[in-house]
Amino acid sequence: MNGNKDIPSKFKRNIVQVSEAQKLIFKHIQNVDIEKVPLIESFGRRLAQDFIAPIDLPHFRRSGMDGYAIRSIDTKDISSSNPIILEVIETIPSGKVPSQSISIKQAARIMTGAMLPDGADAVIMFEMTEEFIENDKKYIRVKREINKKQNVTNIGEEIESGTHLMNKGRKIGVGEIALLATYGYHSIEVYKKPTVAIIATGSELQDIQEPLELGKIKNSNSSMITSLVLEAGGNPVWIDKLPDDLNIAKNKILELIQTVDVVITTGGVSVGDYDIMFDFFQQWKAGEMLFNKVAMRPGSPTTVGVFQNHFLFALSGNPGACFIGFELFIRPVLKGMQGAKQLYPDTFTAYLEEDFTKVNAFQRFIRAKSRIDQGSVYVKPIGEDKSSIMVSIKDSNCLIIIPPSGQGLSKGDMVTVIRLKELE
Repeated sequence: MNGNKDIPSKFKRNIVQVSEAQKLIFKHIQNVDIEKVPLIESFGRRLAQDFIAPIDLPHFRRSGMDGYAIRSIDTKDISSSNPIILEVIETIPSGKVPSQSISIKQAARIMTGAMLPDGADAVIMFEMTEEFIENDKKYIRVKREINKKQNVTNIGEEIESGTHLMNKGRKIGVGEIALLATYGYHSIEVYKKPTVAIIATGSELQDIQEPLELGKIKNSNSSMITSLVLEAGGNPVWIDKLPDDLNIAKNKILELIQTVDVVITTGGVSVGDYDIMFDFFQQWKAGEMLFNKVAMRPGSPTTVGVFQNHFLFALSGNPGACFIGFELFIRPVLKGMQGAKQLYPDTFTAYLEEDFTKVNAFQRFIRAKSRIDQGSVYVKPIGEDKSSIMVSIKDSNCLIIIPPSGQGLSKGDMVTVIRLKELE
């Protein structure tokens, strides 16, 4: 052999850090097209328009409770020994416009949310009055001074017209739906769901409904990636699994990458004899390979390319590495395509609950579970730290970031953690 000349090219990869890989990807993210959908169908989608309050909320003065609309000045200096008598001239249910104005020593019976009549500037609760009838007229006796604006919501008190309420790219949840409905938006512009083709490669794979054969494994990655794409707001397109045949894979990928926004393959990215995705990228003339090795564990052979701003992600076939590759690189892309401003997951610091003794040449991402105890956050690795292990994925709500180290970490050390789900 003659030095490095005889080393196969699969072993001569340029390593990039995770943050550098994310920056290389970020430059190619573009928004997908916009569509208009019924409001109720917009749940979970992302706004494709800024939302400005078109009118004041509320747009009329309204009562904050069931009671009587009065003039606060009429109650000045009154007490239980010096009450005031007010004539009730009208009853105002919610949705009705008052027909009379309130004058000196008058009141109107009013319900929660109903429009205040002119002249009234406060509402007194039913329980704070004594109602009686005299000469076929209704009156109330008030024994306590009421302040101006008490139990009244004024025009624009909640939201003033012209207030910037939501930026485009915001994910539409329960509160957003309620607000949009309040303003009468029965349909709304959202970003289309990015289309994502999912291909599992490997002659060892079986469909999940097939009887298990010795030496074969179920194609669990496609199901996992499909659910992750749905969670990220994408539209998954499940492609049949492909054997370890470069020509078959090549033809299928070249066909798909022109018609979908993202192609995800799992398997075939390492250095084995049947790892066809490395060979695909070597032969891919129309596209651009951004990187083919990341300084991370698991998933270091993760490879990413672009073709006219369509992405090709080649993830490891190991479920753990596949899952982490999606969270670090693909979820941010799908969010960015839908206009999200914050692409990358939140991080927080926490106390490590047990020793982690593995020596790390690369940055390591450990599936873990976090908990809060008396105001402090603790994290504990879940299961065995192997990229082939999948059972820990269901119990993980975060990833512990273990920096490169020659000695590992000890229980009680402070670590940085990526949030995947809400703390429990």
